[in-house]
Amino acid sequence: MVDLHNHTKLCNHATGEIDEYIEAAIAQGIKIYGFSDHAPMDFDQKYRMRLEDADDYEAAIRQAKERYKESIEILLGYEVDFLPGLIEERIIRSDVDYLIGSVHFLPKSRGHSEVLIHQDLWGFDNPEFIGEYKNQDIDKIWEDYFAAIEQMAKSGLFDIVGHLDLIKVFNFKPKKDVRLIAKKALDAIKQSGMVVEISSAGLRKPVGEPYPSRELLEEMYERDIPITFASDAHAPDQVGYKMGQIVTLAKEIGFNKVAIFRRRERILLDF
Repeated sequence: MVDLHNHTKLCNHATGEIDEYIEAAIAQGIKIYGFSDHAPMDFDQKYRMRLEDADDYEAAIRQAKERYKESIEILLGYEVDFLPGLIEERIIRSDVDYLIGSVHFLPKSRGHSEVLIHQDLWGFDNPEFIGEYKNQDIDKIWEDYFAAIEQMAKSGLFDIVGHLDLIKVFNFKPKKDVRLIAKKALDAIKQSGMVVEISSAGLRKPVGEPYPSRELLEEMYERDIPITFASDAHAPDQVGYKMGQIVTLAKEIGFNKVAIFRRRERILLDF
């Protein structure tokens, strides 16, 4: 059992202590557990750690790794919002096991620019901004989202794609075939050598299904894109949430290896 996408209270919207997450992982039978808290940047700071907390975060996870080394393997990472012009170089260069690249924000306007202006962005997975879905064509929103995923993959900065189709979180689905919308992004992910997490977090959300969908997982399998597993826990009781369900889904599609990372080196394990 592998679970690489999990948070700590340093991100300001998670609860519980580091040891509580680890104890929950051990109780769930998880063998390799990763912390990948929201990386600092000069944007949306109430939902991420401060830059001055990064050293303490890394030290705390390394100390926990040593403390629990007889019971479980602990890995260290960050989840980084892909926002060109706002990504902290300190984080990209950090001595961690892996970096998850995620898209949580889209431009309100139809164009994309290299440097995004804060007020031009909306957090599409935040209930505070759910009304924005009514202001744009749903297919255009999905196309913008996967264009950002494509750009993220081409950046070469990250190891894992976080919650690939997060844009479905509130169950606003496109009219257009999602496989067509995501094609260029999936091709870019393959070209980049990135891994895609299968996350059970969507099962806790209005959409009520894992990220990514079965359709996208089948497209990934055809392209031989590796997978890893994640629960995206923001509280100890979410650790390993319905992991058995997503492992079963992966096996049904044909996957039989799961990726982990040590010092940015990808390792594939049988499951």
